Amino acid sequence: MNLPGSVSEDLLVEIERTAVELAQLAGAEILAALGGMLSVRYKTGTGDDDLKNPVSEVDHRVEVLIRARLAERFPGHDIIGEELDERSGRDDDFVWAVDPIDGTTNFVNGFPLFAATIGVLHRGEPVAGATWCTTGHAIRAGVYHAHRGAPLLFDGQPVHRTDNADVRRRLAGVPRAGDVEGPFDTRKTGSAAVECAFVAAGPLTLARFDNVNLWDIAGGVALVQASGGQVRIFHDNAWQPLERFEAPDLRNWRRPMIIGHTDAVETFVAKLAA
Repeated sequence: MNLPGSVSEDLLVEIERTAVELAQLAGAEILAALGGMLSVRYKTGTGDDDLKNPVSEVDHRVEVLIRARLAERFPGHDIIGEELDERSGRDDDFVWAVDPIDGTTNFVNGFPLFAATIGVLHRGEPVAGATWCTTGHAIRAGVYHAHRGAPLLFDGQPVHRTDNADVRRRLAGVPRAGDVEGPFDTRKTGSAAVECAFVAAGPLTLARFDNVNLWDIAGGVALVQASGGQVRIFHDNAWQPLERFEAPDLRNWRRPMIIGHTDAVETFVAKLAA
């Protein structure tokens, strides 16, 4: 079967398999570093108000490992990583968006909620994703993964989302603790990648992000779409369905985003517009 953009099913399966291997590799590196004394630096400033973007030695090491594996498997493909700006495949149709640790502030503080996420775009369209999470719907670490046209999986097994009709208020991930919009109880996890995976698998019904980066959510968008969820971005003063990521340089793509179960997204968008 060929999908839009002439990407074969066999190639998508190979890409997904590679993304899963890389997510597992990242997870193993992260787990091995837990409990040790990490070297941590910050991307912005030195004042207390600027210490918002920590980077650990593990972030850098994991991205280097992922880039090396991709150079062997798909040497012509573009790679956009959070930590490094090497773009030998800048003009290729395929882009791998990599965040070696999403939720680094949680990680360096020992708060056990973070992820390693990998998304693959073809001409801007999400076609595959793999996200290793410290925990998930199965209450254990593992990799959520999918490719375009296939179902959401967790460590190779289908994810069957079920909603308990007795639960009257669902959970929504929000950028700031206390944000309440619509009939949801809210949660702030500190990781966009985790929230994407939780929306796809079901623990969260919806999540909203302020000007999120490509590498934080490219993999998660593929997971949400595989689970039948909606993805919308704020563009031209409206919440529009995401069809593809578009920017003169995808590394600089940043937009507000809402993801979630279809009815929840529609309710949430209507509330914002009211």
